[in-house]
Amino acid sequence: MQDMQKRVDEYIGQFKEGYFSPLAMLARLTEELGELAREVNHYYGEKPKKSDEEEKSMEQEMGDLLFVLICLANSLHIDLDEAFDLVMNKFETRDKDRWTRIEKESEQDDN
Repeated sequence: MQDMQKRVDEYIGQFKEGYFSPLAMLARLTEELGELAREVNHYYGEKPKKSDEEEKSMEQEMGDLLFVLICLANSLHIDLDEAFDLVMNKFETRDKDRWTRIEKESEQDDN
C-alpha cells in the first residue's frame, strides 16, 4: 500500500490544485461506489446493460474506488498499511468466532 500511496501522491503533487477537500473526496468515493454497484447489478442482478451503455469492468470501477480512497487517506496523512493492520486485528480477535469455519480435512478424518 505504501508504494500505491506514494505513487498517487507523486501524481497529485504535479498539480497546483493538489488533493480535493475530504468532503469532496467523500462525494467522489460515493460516486465511484455507485458506479461499481451499477456494474455488479449488470453482471449479477436483474438489470442488464442498455445496448448503448459504455462497457466498463468491475476491475476498473474498483480501481477508481481505490484511487479515490488513497487520495483521501493521503490528504488526511493516514497510512493505509496501518489502517489495514488495525482492521485485520479486529477481525482476527473480536470477530474470530463470528462465522462458521470450514473444517480442515484432518479434523474431518478424525471423526
